[in-house]
Amino acid sequence: MKWGRFGAFLVIALCILGLTAGTSVNLWKNVKLGLDLKGGYDLVYRIVLPKGQQITTQDQQAMLQAVNLRVNGAGIGSPSIQLEDKNLIDVSLAGAYNASQANAIIGKTAQLAIYGNVQLKVKGKVVNWTTNTFDQLAAQPGAVVTPAPGAEPLATGADMKNDAHYAQDPTSGQNTVVVSFKSANLWTNVTQKYNGKLIFTFLGDRLINDAVVQGVNPSGTTQITMPGYSVQQCTQLANELNAGALPYPLHLVSETSVGPQLGAASLKATMVAGLIALILIFIFMLLIYRMAGLIADIALVAYGYVVLALFSGFGIVLTLPGLAALILGIGMAVDANVIAYERIKDEVRNGRSLQSAVIAGNKRSLRTILDSHATTFIAGAVMYWFGEGDIKGFGIALMLSIIVNLLTAVALSRIMITQYTRSNIVRNPFWYGSGKGALHK
Repeated sequence: MKWGRFGAFLVIALCILGLTAGTSVNLWKNVKLGLDLKGGYDLVYRIVLPKGQQITTQDQQAMLQAVNLRVNGAGIGSPSIQLEDKNLIDVSLAGAYNASQANAIIGKTAQLAIYGNVQLKVKGKVVNWTTNTFDQLAAQPGAVVTPAPGAEPLATGADMKNDAHYAQDPTSGQNTVVVSFKSANLWTNVTQKYNGKLIFTFLGDRLINDAVVQGVNPSGTTQITMPGYSVQQCTQLANELNAGALPYPLHLVSETSVGPQLGAASLKATMVAGLIALILIFIFMLLIYRMAGLIADIALVAYGYVVLALFSGFGIVLTLPGLAALILGIGMAVDANVIAYERIKDEVRNGRSLQSAVIAGNKRSLRTILDSHATTFIAGAVMYWFGEGDIKGFGIALMLSIIVNLLTAVALSRIMITQYTRSNIVRNPFWYGSGKGALHK
């Protein structure tokens, strides 16, 4: 008997069970629930255009960005914002039960403004700044930047064309954001007055950019150099500028309340069904595969814990279809272990020793398990890529469950059964679900 290998097996099993029992409740409390589980409001808005004007794709994306900024800036959790038809925007807000408050946040006009002077406070105290020290001071914990008292904006979103976009400076190679003004004279006067000084761009109450004016610009088009910013971040800033510059108002078309009782009932029913299925699976694996079945059950516990940790840690929103996909993942995890254990039993019947059968069975079953997981992952990817709403959510949860399966039901389970087998605690293949066969040598 090799106590070192048995000790390693025991440590892995106890760590999994102890960690799960000790922290699962706290992790579950941090998981964000979707509209179908938590309840909330579903609001539909129509983009109001001037008479005779047609909405463009650029207008649609800018309006979506504007709504995203308003909702996220208000701290409303788990929003789902989608474009419906050509000029309708559907906004689902989980847990936001005050429809009038939500409508006030979403329906207001995003105000973009450029200022030449701001007030910087750190922990409630006004701090003096210069062009060279502003960024360092503004990055301190508790720093808040607002327009200086009484300051008038140098330009607003109404003065800008809705064509901000990412570009790369041909001379320096740095990432930039290009913006254009309706009046070239306006920007000429601003750059002449603030040449060599900082100007600040606000979207609503949030500072989204500060930059030093480098030379007088008579063209009405300028680029904001973004050192250290990625292409994605520059594109995000361009979208924010376009969102602030867009003058179209939103009109609330409909609102639908989803009560928390309905979502709670759905969640409870699904959890009860999942728990019953899990208990039956645990019993089945123990009865059919004995000790190997116990190892598979521990791997299933690890699967559930890792999924819960990922949803909690990364702020992934859990919806009813997503929960169904994760329960489906349990079945796939069991299937992976069943394939491996049946191949081990075949190797025992062919006369191999128990240790040799475990190694060979795991190796020969791997190809089949990977193929089945790969095809399911592709199906999830297709649903995520081409689907919308709940279909997309189901696809994400399915792909996540496949990845976690490979780490727990495949990799972890094999490590545990290999360590246990090589410890020589048991020598009879009966404990691995096999009948009469070769004994461990």
